[in-house]
Amino acid sequence: MPAPSLVVLRDELVEHGYARLDNAGTLALLNVGSDMWASFAESWNDLGPDLYMADGGRYRRRRHAAFRCKDGIFTRKPHQPHFQSRDYNPLNGDVQRWFEPVTDATASNDVMQAVFALCARTFADHATQSWHVEAHQFRIETGRNEAGRPTPEGLHRDGVDWVFVMLIDRRNVREGVTRIGAPDGTALGEFTLTLPGDAVLIDDHRILHGVTEIHPVDPEHPAWRDALVVTFTAQ
Repeated sequence: MPAPSLVVLRDELVEHGYARLDNAGTLALLNVGSDMWASFAESWNDLGPDLYMADGGRYRRRRHAAFRCKDGIFTRKPHQPHFQSRDYNPLNGDVQRWFEPVTDATASNDVMQAVFALCARTFADHATQSWHVEAHQFRIETGRNEAGRPTPEGLHRDGVDWVFVMLIDRRNVREGVTRIGAPDGTALGEFTLTLPGDAVLIDDHRILHGVTEIHPVDPEHPAWRDALVVTFTAQ
């Protein structure tokens, strides 16, 4: 299946405020080998617990890193907290949240570098300013006694300019539906990221997004949803 062109992605973002990529399209655009994908996905097995969940949940693991993007070149910034105001995150906002850093090996992996390049060409190619970029590795776990909540804050904006979300793995889970809405909350569509590489690109000024709870298919076995989120904010 041929990869969609960047022109098509940009046109969809302009027209709809978001654009979807199936796994074949994403992997074609990233153009990375299966060995690199395997090592990249493996890094999700080494995420630290998110200890900032105001709902008391212990279902989320993550790592975080910040970068500067200028003219398509990414420079890692010193490790720093992730911060969102309560205007965008009423559950966990107004708190400087320190997460374990994305490892150097993961940040330099061909898949991460290809994701950065794709985002820069799609989001930032037309602009000359620098961008503050954040990368988040998420694992949402679920079991017999606790649902997993990928977006416990509900349908939301992130308070950035652009968002890229890519599924890394779904293991023994059901549900986890991505919902897209207008700023007034009007539903615009829903779909499920099912296969590794399924992705969505979002204009954060125009689109609310959220993911429904996940539950285990078989409560006797481990169950999780892994995702990569990359955000761009103009500086």
